Amino acid sequence: MRLGLLYSGGKDSTLAALLVERFYDVTLVTAHFGVTDEHEHAERAADAAGFAFRALELDREVAKDAVERMREDGYPRNGIQHVHEEALEAVAALDFDAVADGTRRDDRVPTVSRAQAQSLEDRHGVDYLSPLAGFGRGAVDRLVDAELDVEVGPSEEIPRADYEAELRAILREEHGEDAIREVFPDHDQTYVHGLRE
Repeated sequence: MRLGLLYSGGKDSTLAALLVERFYDVTLVTAHFGVTDEHEHAERAADAAGFAFRALELDREVAKDAVERMREDGYPRNGIQHVHEEALEAVAALDFDAVADGTRRDDRVPTVSRAQAQSLEDRHGVDYLSPLAGFGRGAVDRLVDAELDVEVGPSEEIPRADYEAELRAILREEHGEDAIREVFPDHDQTYVHGLRE
């Protein structure tokens, strides 16, 4: 069975792929808007972890809507959630039997409710999997430490292909550098360089 897993090049989505690869033919799918070449970071991470990769360009209007939500809210949560939902819809519309992501049990954003998952499955005829849904942050970190070679650092310095990178670029382009500091709190990101030997 073929599974498309939304992929950022970070530890959570890479670990999710490792957990399901025994049961599925996994392709890591990075959704992007064509604003930057950040999706290439995810392609390198997927290759280093031994997975097939696919880039999927979403409608730039989705990103613009997300940026406006973030500006109105003063924080990124609802904008990122909007992009994640649109990305899942786009992957579910492709030629996969199942779709998945790297959301964890204690994530604040993005999340997928039971109703959203069932709706996605019913409308697209796919299975939705959240391989890390039963794992808290501590459990994920211990598994990652054992299995993956990961770089950790400030969000603006780590190569990655999550939604945030392009949303920051659009926010900067349309509203200036100060808008990024107003919307995004300081936080760390991860980037996977491969599997531990």
